[in-house]
Amino acid sequence: MSVTVRVPAKVNVQLAVGGARPDGFHDLANVFLAVGLYDEITVTPADALRVTCSGPDAAQVPLDVTNLAARAALALAGRHGIEPAVHIHIAKDIPVAGGMAGGSADGAGALVACDALWGTRTSREELLEICAELGSDVPFSLVGGAALGTGRGEKLTVLEVGGTFHWVFAMADGGLSTPAVFREFDRLGEGARTPEPVASWDLLEALAKGDTGALAAAVSNDLEPAALSLFPELAQTLAAGRAAGALTALVSGSGPTTAFLARDASGAERIAEALRASGTCKSARVAPSPAPGATVVHPGHRDAAGARD
Repeated sequence: MSVTVRVPAKVNVQLAVGGARPDGFHDLANVFLAVGLYDEITVTPADALRVTCSGPDAAQVPLDVTNLAARAALALAGRHGIEPAVHIHIAKDIPVAGGMAGGSADGAGALVACDALWGTRTSREELLEICAELGSDVPFSLVGGAALGTGRGEKLTVLEVGGTFHWVFAMADGGLSTPAVFREFDRLGEGARTPEPVASWDLLEALAKGDTGALAAAVSNDLEPAALSLFPELAQTLAAGRAAGALTALVSGSGPTTAFLARDASGAERIAEALRASGTCKSARVAPSPAPGATVVHPGHRDAAGARD
């Protein structure tokens, strides 16, 4: 028997970053939007915990216990007093080290898949607790849709989305470390007062109404200057997307993936073609949003994020 869970990538349509906290994290107002690029996590009974990976960036994915999917299996097994004897296979389609929460998605996907495989019937609340222990972005990967993340991003408030938004994501030739980007954010802001991070009401209203133009006017990412400082070539990609007709362009999360909002699906395809031809990125992908969170796709289907209350 095996269980497969599909789990989405994310884009941060707002990432407001506060000053560094004593624990080294930063307080955030982080508006997540799940997008239709997915990893699929398949778990199968095995003699011992093992992780494998396939897909375009598979060589960059760690296959030991540093992988969030492995850590998720260990955490769930520990809670229920069972052996984490499972083979986890990651079919990777979310860019690695791209600021789209691919590793976090794998953690959430493995958690839901192992819970279904082992029949541990973990409540949604407890799954979210484990997600928060694994990492700041992992709870949203479980929930999907749209949400405001506060604290270090792990405390979620689900948001209404009134329509479909069409995105293009340009993958850079190289990666960026999230901790390194935050360190650069701190360096660039040294000596200046960092305001308290607050969600933009204009942005929340644009999401609720499904208003693409209003969303384009309201997106923001406080980490973008730090990402551009470490990876200056991204400015050329952003410019190429804007020139191709994107309503807005921004670095996705900590980067280096860049995100472009299009007016409609055909506009997204045109922007993606222009970016591929521009020579400023490795590849470009089209994806709609919002997308559902971690969902069991084999065996059977569930409406919720794999949890049973």
